[in-house]
Amino acid sequence: MIQPIANQVPNAQRLLYAGFTAILAAGLGFGIRGGLFGTWAAEFNFTGAQLGAIGGAGFTSFCFGIMIGGVFVDKIGYGKLVIAAFALHVLSAFITFGATAGMDNATAYQYLFWGMFAFGAANGTLEAVSNPLVATIFPNARNHYLNILHASWPLGMVLGGVVGWVIGDHYQVGWKGQLAFYLIPTLVYGAMFLGQKFPKSEASVKGLKMGEMFKDVGLLSGGIVCFMLYLFFKGTLTPLLGENAGLANILSAGIALGLLAWIGAITKFSLGHWLLFVLFIIHAMVGAVELGTDGWIQNITGSILSPTEGKILFVLTSLMMFFLRFCAHFIETRLGLKPIGLLFVCSLLACLGLNLVAAVTSFGPALGALMVYAIGKTFFWPTMLAITGDRFPRTGAIAMSLMGGVGMMSAGLIGGPGLGYAKDRFAAEALAKTDAALYQEWQGEGAKSKFLEFEEVTAIDPARLEAAKKAAGAKKAEASGRPVDAEQKALAATLTPAQQTVVDADIIGNRNTLKVDSLIPATMAICFLLLAFYFRAIGGYRPLSIDEKH
Repeated sequence: MIQPIANQVPNAQRLLYAGFTAILAAGLGFGIRGGLFGTWAAEFNFTGAQLGAIGGAGFTSFCFGIMIGGVFVDKIGYGKLVIAAFALHVLSAFITFGATAGMDNATAYQYLFWGMFAFGAANGTLEAVSNPLVATIFPNARNHYLNILHASWPLGMVLGGVVGWVIGDHYQVGWKGQLAFYLIPTLVYGAMFLGQKFPKSEASVKGLKMGEMFKDVGLLSGGIVCFMLYLFFKGTLTPLLGENAGLANILSAGIALGLLAWIGAITKFSLGHWLLFVLFIIHAMVGAVELGTDGWIQNITGSILSPTEGKILFVLTSLMMFFLRFCAHFIETRLGLKPIGLLFVCSLLACLGLNLVAAVTSFGPALGALMVYAIGKTFFWPTMLAITGDRFPRTGAIAMSLMGGVGMMSAGLIGGPGLGYAKDRFAAEALAKTDAALYQEWQGEGAKSKFLEFEEVTAIDPARLEAAKKAAGAKKAEASGRPVDAEQKALAATLTPAQQTVVDADIIGNRNTLKVDSLIPATMAICFLLLAFYFRAIGGYRPLSIDEKH
C-alpha cells in the first residue's frame, strides 16, 4: 500500500476512513431518497420537475457547504466543520419527516426541499474536510486515495438501494423509516472524527494568504462559480417574490457580481489560470451527467422494466463502481492510463452506456448497458479532484472545494431538474403524438414543467401516471409467467387500454431523456482529448510542487 507522508500524519488511515464513512452517509441518504421519488409523486402529487428540484436542492446546498468550508477550512479548523456537518445531518431528518400523508402539495414540497437542502449542506461541509485532507495526507498518490475516499459514495448507494428493496418493498416500512437509516453512518463518522488531530494543507503551511490561494482561480473560474450562484438565487427568490420576478433577477445578479468583485479585489483582478477554468467547465458537466443522472436512473430503469428490476440494477452497478474505485492506482501504474487519458476513455464509455440503456427492453441487456455506463462514470469525480490538487497546489483546499461546488451546483440546477423536465416533456410529446385527446384528458392540474428558458409544458398527471405504471407492471409480471399474488392479479385486471398508452408514452420519454443526456459525456470526451494533446505538447502530465510555475 502507498504510504502517507512519513511520520507526519500518524492517524492518516483513521482520518481517511472517517472521511470514507462521512461520504458513505451522504451516499446512503442519496440512494434511499432516489428510490422514493415514485412514492413521493403518488403521495404528494409531485411533477417530475418538482421531484427534480427536490433532488437538486441536495446538490445546490452541497455547493454552499463545500465552497464556504473549503475557503475557510484552515482558518476555522476541520473539527468545527465536522461538528457543523453532523448537526446539519440530524436537522435534515427532522425537517424531512415533517412531510406527512394528506399534506397539500405546496407544503409537503417545502418540507422535502429544505430537508434535502440541509442534507446537502452537511454533505458539502464534509467534503470540504475530506477532499483536501486526503490530498494533503497522500500528496504522491492523490488519484488513488481520492478514489478510495469516494468509493464510499457508490457503496452508500448500494446500501440505499438495499434499504429500499428489502426494508421498503419486502417489509413494507414507510419512507420515513427507510430514510432514518442514513443516521447510522452519521453517528459512526462523528465518533471516528472525535478528538483527532488534523494536518494543514501545503499552502497553509507555506503561509500563503487567501488572495494568493485564489490567484489561480481568478475571475475566469470565479465567474463560473458566481454564474451558478446567480442561477441558484434566481430560482430560489423568484417563487418567494411572486410577481416581482425582475427584483429576483436584480438581487441574484447583485449577489453574484458582488462575490466576483470580491474575488477580483483579493487577487488584484487576476484572470486566473485557463486550465483551471476549463476543468471547472468540465466538472460542471460531470455533476450534470453523473450525479444528475444518478438521481433519476433508478426511476427511469424502473419505469422501462419494473421498479424491482430498477432497484436491482441500481445496486449491482453501484457495487461495481465501489470495487472499481480501488483500482485507480493499478490503472494508472500498470495500464499506463494517466488521469486525462482515463477520463477520456470514461467519457466515451459513459456516452455509449447511456445510449445502450435507452434501448433496453429486458433485464439482461439492461445490466450490461448499465455496467458500461457505470464503468464510464466511476472515475469522473475523484479523478477531477486529483488533477486539481496535482496541478494547482498553491490553491490549497480552495480550488478543489470550489470545483466540487460547481459540480454539485450543476447537478442541482441543471442535471436533476433538466432530466425531470426532459422526462415530462418527452412523455407529454409522445402521448400527444399518439393520442392528442388522451393527452388533454391526462394533463395534470397545475402540473407545469419548466426548466431554464425552455418552453413550459404541461406534464402528464403524476398521481394517475404512477397508478397506471403500477397496473401495467402487474400486468407485465402476470404475462411473463412469474408468480404473482392475488393483489397483483387484481391490480393487473384494472389496467385499461388508455393507461397502457400513457405508460408507453412515459417509457418513450425516458428513452429520449437518456439519449439527450448522453450528449454531455460526448462533449466531455472532446475536451479531454484536447487536454491530452496539450499535456503531450508540454512533456506529459505530472503533479506540480507548490513552488513550481505552470
